[in-house]
Amino acid sequence: MRAASDVGGTFTDLVYYPVDPETGRPGAVQVAKADTTPPEFEQGVMNAMAKAGLSPAALDFFAHGSTVVINALTERKGVKTALITTAGFRDVIEIARGNRPDLFNFNFRKPRPFVDRYLRAELAERSNFRGDLVKPVDLAPLPALLDFFRAEGVEAIAVAFLHAYVNPENERRTVEAIRAAWPGVAVLASHEVSREWREYERTNTTVLSAYVSPIARRYIERLEQRLADGGFAQKPYMMQSNGGIATAAAAKANPITMVESGPASGIYAAAHVGRAIGEPNLIVLDIGGTTAKCTLIEGGQIKVSTDYYIERDGKSPGYPVQTPVSEIVEIGNGGGSIAWVDAGGKLHVGPQSAGARPGPAAYGRGGTRPTTTDANLLLGRIDPASFVGGEVEPDWQAVDAAFAPLCDQLGLSRAELARGVIRIANANMTTALRLVSTNKGYDPRDFALMAFGGGGAMHAVALAEELKVPRVIIPVNSSVFSAWGMLLTDLRRDYIRTRLTPLAPGSIDAVRAIFAEIEAEALRDFAGEAGDRAPLFEYRADLRYVGQEHTVGIAFPLDGDAPVDAAIAAFHEAHEKRFTYRLDAAVQLVNFHLVATLPVDKPDLAERAVTGLTLADAVKGTRRVDFDTHGVHDATIYDGLRLEPGMALSGPAVIQEPAVTLPLPPGARAEVDRLGNYHVHLLQPEGARP
Repeated sequence: MRAASDVGGTFTDLVYYPVDPETGRPGAVQVAKADTTPPEFEQGVMNAMAKAGLSPAALDFFAHGSTVVINALTERKGVKTALITTAGFRDVIEIARGNRPDLFNFNFRKPRPFVDRYLRAELAERSNFRGDLVKPVDLAPLPALLDFFRAEGVEAIAVAFLHAYVNPENERRTVEAIRAAWPGVAVLASHEVSREWREYERTNTTVLSAYVSPIARRYIERLEQRLADGGFAQKPYMMQSNGGIATAAAAKANPITMVESGPASGIYAAAHVGRAIGEPNLIVLDIGGTTAKCTLIEGGQIKVSTDYYIERDGKSPGYPVQTPVSEIVEIGNGGGSIAWVDAGGKLHVGPQSAGARPGPAAYGRGGTRPTTTDANLLLGRIDPASFVGGEVEPDWQAVDAAFAPLCDQLGLSRAELARGVIRIANANMTTALRLVSTNKGYDPRDFALMAFGGGGAMHAVALAEELKVPRVIIPVNSSVFSAWGMLLTDLRRDYIRTRLTPLAPGSIDAVRAIFAEIEAEALRDFAGEAGDRAPLFEYRADLRYVGQEHTVGIAFPLDGDAPVDAAIAAFHEAHEKRFTYRLDAAVQLVNFHLVATLPVDKPDLAERAVTGLTLADAVKGTRRVDFDTHGVHDATIYDGLRLEPGMALSGPAVIQEPAVTLPLPPGARAEVDRLGNYHVHLLQPEGARP
């Protein structure tokens, strides 16, 4: 048996399937959901297993994604952390960057560093930008520093020296001395976290990884213990932000790699399904209980970069995290997002969320404020008879009580307010979708929108209409899609090395030599995990015009007649697409990026059986549904579990599964493909492409 779990803000999802021991063929994929249980998140995983009747002893593979790292950062629930850096550079994380989004705000204050100044210490040492060791580190002051840190209750130490991304020798010596003198403290060096230049970004990332290190370690170890107590004989794998899985040991060594673990697996599952159904160009949307995440996939390729920030918005520059992350835009809009009115009488939705506890008012668990889920229920889009998979009967009294204050304040009926909540939530998500498409030079009309998560199907058609996307795809297992994606990902490590290298026809030997060095490191890292298998390598690079600040990532062709010319041509094209222009200027390679993967067994995409049912057999009845701008209609309700490949239907209708609701407004047409995915074709508004 193989299984994966994903801990979200509201629900913990579990996906599992058996494997025939003789033939190796996978059986049917099965799913289960349980409430998320903060702060003991592993309990939610065990609850989902118990709900499915699944024993850890039956598993020979288990992958896990969690919000524990991002939650610890955003909620400031990490440990007291100290920083040791090069003499003269203790204030790098406080000086930060001068570029900020709110440029003319005279009341602007930089985000407070995660390490207070009195816990930032310096050691005399220096390597230059070429990697030459100019001054060995002076460790004489270290014992006194460690005594001070102990007295202050420090639990983690970050070590970040100038230019250690090129030559980490001084960092290695310092970390070895700290571990020898203080074995119980968590200590991370910047070269263990990032080998990319930019002192502020690299130092801040090391600090954040150290800040969450004891939290993540304890969480992973508790999960390992609970699984082992249940009879699980293997070690779990942890989902990373780059879209691959890693061993639990690797995740504990550098926990910041898990900062966006859950959303990344959903993106890779979307690409996998897209390739299977001939849809390589996708705008991907994941709507959960707390947040909505989106990205863009072009030609089946997922973009991974280290240009990631937490808490960045229109007012704050946030905090950089220089670790490989699948490019994601995330906003605080999900099923549990709370509607509220500001002092000026303006209605907002999110980013505050009702979460798992108390949850939306309709759950009857003490929620007192209206949420997106409550609004969808009021408008008839969610079937009260199958609310939360039929496990919860809506608490209408609580819903009425939650909406009443805002209805009185705004002078609106319940239906009008609910409609407004949905419109604002959709507007927030449309803005996020534009950030990954039109704002980066992509035309949404050239893509399909693939939506998943508990609320993905609910909102997808309205969002596609706004963006003029011609079709929507709701994949099979969409409500637990991120967990399912963990069963489709490989062991992966990203190696990024900054080496400024001029690109000219004669420089290919130098480029190959640097990639060969990185390959050797990757082979050493995979030695204990690969057995007799060799990892697969993908070669990428970040290029720029000489004198530029920013870079553009491309796949670097090491082979062929003129690989450097091919790389330069690819860069010109990518740069023009991103920034609308190209230059007749020299090109420089800034970052070497090696992607090393070790494939794991994956389940086949099973085809849905055709049993001879007719469309009429799937009809459950009718229900009055508010389709917003399309009006209120008597919609035909279809049981999605009885729809078979080749069936087609038109709106007004609602397709329902235990954890999926897909409203189809008048004019929309839905088809079921061979895998059980729903394809929704929209009316083509003016300006849309067929």
